[in-house]
Amino acid sequence: MDLWTAAQALILGVVEGLTEFLPISSTGHQIIVADLIGFGGERAMAFNIIIQLGAILAVMWEFRRKILDVVSGLPTRPEARRFTLNLIIGVLPAMVLGVLFSDLIHEYLFNPVTVAVALVVGGFIMLWAERREHAIHAETVDEMTWVDALKVGFAQCLAMIPGTSRSGSTIIGGLLFGLSRKTATEFSFFLAMPTMIAASVYSGYKYRDLFQPGDLPVFAIGFIAAFIFAMIAVRGLLKFIATHSYDVFAWYRIAFGLLILATWQFGWVDWSSVQG
Repeated sequence: MDLWTAAQALILGVVEGLTEFLPISSTGHQIIVADLIGFGGERAMAFNIIIQLGAILAVMWEFRRKILDVVSGLPTRPEARRFTLNLIIGVLPAMVLGVLFSDLIHEYLFNPVTVAVALVVGGFIMLWAERREHAIHAETVDEMTWVDALKVGFAQCLAMIPGTSRSGSTIIGGLLFGLSRKTATEFSFFLAMPTMIAASVYSGYKYRDLFQPGDLPVFAIGFIAAFIFAMIAVRGLLKFIATHSYDVFAWYRIAFGLLILATWQFGWVDWSSVQG
């Protein structure tokens, strides 16, 4: 492993960790940054699976008390069983549609121009969602109904379009469906756990031939970086939303998306050869 390869792994691990749970699209940022630093091909597909696992393990560690509380309460506490059922219901739409359409989406939509458009459109939707009057009926994740979970689960499916953002789709969907900002954010984190683990297991099995022992040092750097910076991002976001709206993320999406479109339109960066 040369120094540049290690640096690429570190950069992409940091990008994954910082963006996975913020409503700004981790996939979109990965596509753009990986292209800019020249990290692609089959090796990159395997690498992305590893760094996503690093990010999801970070959020599982951050919410370990809630997870243990739910697991230990399954035999005796109705609210623990209801929460678990809500997670199962919320995960199903993305799992089914992901199996059916992931290859087509990866082939045709994984490019910076699609990412840029989705970033801009999603940013404006986020601004609109924050400004509309909220009728909140669930102040905590334990107050959510299975209908709430199903709605958020379908909203999560929008994140199959790169640049849309899984966390952005679920958080804004939650706000539109009557969840408080804190509830929408926390349920987005919890929903990410089974969704991303299932996606990683599926992708890991599908692309198992791409994993080579010689890549272990590269994967380790990306995994550790993603874990550390995902922890930082999750803790920071939970503190931020206690006193702020999501407007700053919406404007960031719009500005970043417009910048990518400008570089494409004026030929400053050649995105035409990018492949997912």
